[in-house]
Amino acid sequence: MTGLVIAGETGHPDGPAALDPHHHSDVSGGWLRAAVFGAMDGLVTNIGLIAGVGGGGLAPHAIILTGLAGLVAGAISMALGEYTSVSTANDQVAAELAKERRELENYPEAEAEELALRWMDRGLPEHLARQVATVLAANPEEALRVHAQEELGIVPDAAPSPWTAAISSFICFSIGALIPLLPYLLGSDSLGLALGVGGVGLFAAGALTARFTHRSWWGSGLRQLIMGAVAAGATFAIGTLINGVS
Repeated sequence: MTGLVIAGETGHPDGPAALDPHHHSDVSGGWLRAAVFGAMDGLVTNIGLIAGVGGGGLAPHAIILTGLAGLVAGAISMALGEYTSVSTANDQVAAELAKERRELENYPEAEAEELALRWMDRGLPEHLARQVATVLAANPEEALRVHAQEELGIVPDAAPSPWTAAISSFICFSIGALIPLLPYLLGSDSLGLALGVGGVGLFAAGALTARFTHRSWWGSGLRQLIMGAVAAGATFAIGTLINGVS
């Protein structure tokens, strides 16, 4: 066993996780959801904006201005939204933990009994459930952690960082929103090329998420591409219609 651990740490091509069948990815940090959401939103938002104003007949420089304005406004909005959302959720969790802590301090026997009953409902023998609950009650911090997990479904020391979520969202939205603008920034005046590049970005971003979800990469990519195409088609139709009646 020692040899396996050393090999995994120093020489195994896949690292220690490949040797540990019970290894799990970190799903509680808050950055992944914000990053994925930010990138997808940036792509879809600017693809839709570019399709809309392009369908409306605007010149390339106006499309660039619209796209950059959408990038800046959207990135700031996403960052502020993520920070507020995660902070609010953390505050709610902190309030519930404070309430649970007071209940453990004021009614330790009742809380231990409640925990034991929960475990018995899951099939743990009565004597063992009560014994573990009683021993746990002697350690207030550990008791709080276990009660929070069992009753509230939360892990007290795994709260996501609002700053991490905000920064991840800001950066990834900006990158996503920049992709469909690249052809124009590089001198092209082709709306079709810009939308095509945006479509490639959507497919690539969707396929990348499969790395974390273990879903089919092409299925994830195709799903994002279709959603982006629907948004672009809708805004292009609106832009074309407005251009036709103006």
